[in-house]
Amino acid sequence: MNDTPTLDEQRNQLVDEIVAGRPLPVAVEQAMRTVPRDQFLPGLDPSKAYTDEAVSIKENPGGPLPLSLASVPSIVAMMLAQLDAQPGDRLLEIGAGTGFNAALLAEIVGEDGQVTTMDIDSDVALHARTMLNKTGYEHVTVIERDGLKGVAENAPYDRMIATVGLWDIPSAWWEQLADGGQLVLPFRWRGQTRSVALTRHGETFVSDGMELCGFVPIIGQDGERTAELADGTIRVHYDQDQSVDRDLLTDVFSTSLVELWSEARVGGQEPFDGIWLRATVSDNTVCRLEVTKEALDAGVRRPAIPVRSPALVVGGSVAYLILQREDADPERPWRLGAAGYGPAGSDLARKLVAHIDAWSADREAVPTMTIYTAGAARDGLVEGHVIAKDETVIVLG
Repeated sequence: MNDTPTLDEQRNQLVDEIVAGRPLPVAVEQAMRTVPRDQFLPGLDPSKAYTDEAVSIKENPGGPLPLSLASVPSIVAMMLAQLDAQPGDRLLEIGAGTGFNAALLAEIVGEDGQVTTMDIDSDVALHARTMLNKTGYEHVTVIERDGLKGVAENAPYDRMIATVGLWDIPSAWWEQLADGGQLVLPFRWRGQTRSVALTRHGETFVSDGMELCGFVPIIGQDGERTAELADGTIRVHYDQDQSVDRDLLTDVFSTSLVELWSEARVGGQEPFDGIWLRATVSDNTVCRLEVTKEALDAGVRRPAIPVRSPALVVGGSVAYLILQREDADPERPWRLGAAGYGPAGSDLARKLVAHIDAWSADREAVPTMTIYTAGAARDGLVEGHVIAKDETVIVLG
């Protein structure tokens, strides 16, 4: 007797797990239960298609990240919920991937809708086209093109979704999304990536929500910088408008360590990434710190998450998020604090602890993001913290 679940049963089990953690709109849940992810991943053990994990579909010989991924199914579902596509909508997807997401979109918008998906990589676009044809979604349009240019010939779109990380919003997208339309994109600022849902209101975008995510960055945007320290075993990732001088930081981790602790505690599965998000609403010194195993073995204080922790950088000093286990509170045993290095390390650590405390007082609060074109008059912006990018200006409040 064979007790192994069928692929249909495995697909439904995965969706059951996703829905248990985050209720989904009916249309999104139905699409996730309908489209066979395994058929978009030929060569992979079909059962592995129904684990909540990303799958590389094209490696990148020139860098650490793949050129293309089949995204984590729960993240796919979350972003589709943010997009809130409706039957009959005209959609543009930037980043075709395996074609699976485009098939989900086609299910949601139905026969009266239109889905266009695009990718800059010819192999990825061909794979998406082949898999969509194989699974009965021939009506989805697949275009090989630079995603930053969009697809003007099928515009205007009611909704647009990006499945690659964006540091800025290209001007072409403004022109191709209808007024009142929805844009969902993995947006990058101050070292973090959030799936931001935005609604276009004339010449502005206003956020409807933000969720933590991680995506391969789009080709063609270079607003992020990296300062390599300690023979490349420590890296500070920052935006081009920030004042980070690698030369001033060369010996910072050879200075004395200062540790300061907040009163905030978290449980083992309790997220604390909101500290990072909330800090960017008022603080221009926020960056991302990446500490490798080699640096940890050399004695550098372990960040809360070695590969990506929020850090404050000023001149030759740095402070970053740390944690330690304290068994006094079994439900929330991890206490949050800050490690500081350099001459202003103590001041920066105190500043970071203040950010932790502000987050802890209202852990569910999410800032609003308003985005303008780069040419917008500064006296016409909403009140808030301004971050300038190449093609846009964002205001957090």
